[in-house]
Amino acid sequence: MRAPLSWLRDFAPFPDDIKGLTAALDDLGLVVEEVEHIGAGIEDVVVSQVSEITAIEGADKIRRVVVDAGDGPLEIVCGASNFAVGDRVPLAPVGAVLPGGFEIGRRKMRGVTSNGMLCSGKELGLSADSAGLLVLGDDIVAAPGTPLADALGLQEDTVFDITVEGNRPDAWSIAGIARDLAARLGLPFTLPEPPAPPPSGVPVTDVASASVEDLDLCPRLTVSVLTDVVVGPSPRWIADRLTLAGMRPINNVVDASNYVMLERGQPTHPYDLARLGGRGLIVRHAEPGEAVETLDGVTRTVGDTGADCLICDGDNVPVGVAGIMGGASSEIADSTSEVLLEAAYFTPMAIARTSKRLGLRTEASARFERGCDPWGIDAAVTRFNQLLAESIPGLTVRDGVIDIRGAVPEPFTLAVPIARVRRQVGVALTGEQIAALLDPIGFTTTADGAAADYLSVLVPTNRPDVRPAPYGIDDVIEEVARTFGYANIPPHTPTWPQPGHLTGLQRSRRLVKEVLGGIGASEGWTNTFVSEEAHRRVGLQGPAVRVSNPLVAEEPYLRRSLMPGLLGALAYNADRRQGAVRLYEVGVVFSHPDEGEPRVVERSGPGGTHKAALPGERELLAAVFAYDDDDARVAVAGWRVLADAFRVSGVRVVAPEQGGLELPVALAGLHPTRSAQLVADGTTIGAVGEIDPGVATEFGLIRASGTGTVARRIGWLEVDLGLLFDERVVPRRAMLAAAVSRFPSSDIDLALVVDDVIPADAVADVLGSAAGDLLESVTLFDVFRGPRIGEGKRSLAFRLRFCSLDHTLTDDEVGALRSRCIDAAVAEVGAVLR
Repeated sequence: MRAPLSWLRDFAPFPDDIKGLTAALDDLGLVVEEVEHIGAGIEDVVVSQVSEITAIEGADKIRRVVVDAGDGPLEIVCGASNFAVGDRVPLAPVGAVLPGGFEIGRRKMRGVTSNGMLCSGKELGLSADSAGLLVLGDDIVAAPGTPLADALGLQEDTVFDITVEGNRPDAWSIAGIARDLAARLGLPFTLPEPPAPPPSGVPVTDVASASVEDLDLCPRLTVSVLTDVVVGPSPRWIADRLTLAGMRPINNVVDASNYVMLERGQPTHPYDLARLGGRGLIVRHAEPGEAVETLDGVTRTVGDTGADCLICDGDNVPVGVAGIMGGASSEIADSTSEVLLEAAYFTPMAIARTSKRLGLRTEASARFERGCDPWGIDAAVTRFNQLLAESIPGLTVRDGVIDIRGAVPEPFTLAVPIARVRRQVGVALTGEQIAALLDPIGFTTTADGAAADYLSVLVPTNRPDVRPAPYGIDDVIEEVARTFGYANIPPHTPTWPQPGHLTGLQRSRRLVKEVLGGIGASEGWTNTFVSEEAHRRVGLQGPAVRVSNPLVAEEPYLRRSLMPGLLGALAYNADRRQGAVRLYEVGVVFSHPDEGEPRVVERSGPGGTHKAALPGERELLAAVFAYDDDDARVAVAGWRVLADAFRVSGVRVVAPEQGGLELPVALAGLHPTRSAQLVADGTTIGAVGEIDPGVATEFGLIRASGTGTVARRIGWLEVDLGLLFDERVVPRRAMLAAAVSRFPSSDIDLALVVDDVIPADAVADVLGSAAGDLLESVTLFDVFRGPRIGEGKRSLAFRLRFCSLDHTLTDDEVGALRSRCIDAAVAEVGAVLR
């Protein structure tokens, strides 16, 4: 909102210290985005009259213009076209310095010398219009050569461009900003009370009518009538102030309405009474499919939600969307002689919903949707009458006002504990100091309680942001802190009986990320919303959860896997010649309620009388390994590192065909013979392996091979973190330190031939059980397949390390251990020693 300093001074005697005023506004939460100095830098600009306009040969965008600036003809080159011979326009002569430090020099263009520059309003800092020159109207009496500032009656001014937050509806007006600023600076604030118009002898009810059919949407409506209206330009001072505030002057009737809205925050709407059917207004909710042509010439359909509020004429024909924009059928015209002025209070949320749905936001709707003062309407109407009378000396205002009221918000009182104010603000304020902070901004405070432990605070109706008790107490305390000044509150170091710390889940999640980062993977964040095609590309079948209001229409589904996002990110990097990367993501995937076990909410729907099946949610870790030599083995190694970091015990890497397991959803998109499940005591907690070549090709993850291309080998690791972190599902090794033997260890290597369906982990467990307490470790260091091994079999080579705490093992002892391990492998898994 733009607030001219000259306008603010109507309410308080503010000083010329612009920096101090800016700092005070910022500290009050009324952030000043920009400060404009109006009228400065145009001292050298004079009025000139156009005497000749001719084309320049070879130029189609500039013309030669001869002007008289009081000292004879001057030749100027100009690109504007909105003026004619005889018009008076501003001239910046050679040597003049315009706002912004732009110095005018003599220039030659297309053989024509330009001895200055003809200026637009924007170049002079007088308006936002840069489409053409500032052409002086006939109401400005000034001879050529007259300084422009004198001709326009300009005085230097400062405009603060202020960002007013949505929770400060009282500050959406010049008076509201002035009230806050005066309170901060300790200056007297006065809101002038406009005088009532003289009686006309004719009641307003004799010339107009009004009714409200839906008081929930419009709790208060007032209608007044003005006659003997002559539509014309506004007084210069009104037009100038509107221009400085960023609004274009239109005519005296519309300008008076806009002026009141900017000054007091109360929108009003003038109608041409002669063009209103039935000479009155009806306020009602819109019926489905009703159409209204608004002032901008657009026909808008309303009523689909049942909460749109319409302003209709006395014949019940819509003439405007309430609180947002009036209709074209009854707007003020040059011929208007009778004005019906509507001033109302609309329910804020109703205006906000309609404005958003129609995509139509206006100065009026911005104020109504935040909440106007329903008891400030009378003063706003009287102020409108006063302003319009300045340009229409014979104006007549019909006696009285049609005033229809429903449940209009009233002032209310809050009992604010002084001790609580001190505790929350952090300053030992007295009751008198608190009252001195609140009273100047519109609250009324009195001591409450025998010991004056409370302040009774009367909340005015222009502060709808302050809620009733109990929450309103915090709102009032916030106002105390704001007006006291956050910069004035001494810093305190908060203390707690117990310092904050990470939860177990947070620590585990951080450990996962540290481990993945330690093996060279970078964290990726991919989109939770995906397309149906994304699921298809990785081989996922079955239903997915569809969102009714997706951010992107083409991506309406919640992801069922992290694979589409990570492979898409990998392909994005590969397209930019950065294919050798490792990525991981910790994120949530969703399953349809019809798939698996949904989350059931006992109370849902109207009154909480229904049950609802919600989508299942799981937090997963997924990682892709795409260095040049990465494959399933690297993914398995990554799992081993992660498992070791969490001291995991008893999790096996099980191929889908082992143990008769069917291919699960977790393995969709993975290579059929180079992937496996991670199984803990019969519970699948994840998957590890390689991306299926067809899936890799689908994402463009290919490499050159001979004369063609083949799919890249990409490792994949996926772990359900909810299961991994649960020690009841995934057991942990005991955190017991073993004594270090001072005697040497002995290693033996065993190459055992087993069926392909037997997991290597199962063979290792058999060897470990048979070796007993002297075994330090079992390590698989080689896998071999070949014709000499036999079809459907493979050779697994293990290294077993033995050590004793009290002596060096003899060859006989090691030999006995070796025999015991071989016998156990032969007996339990059908192994054959190579």
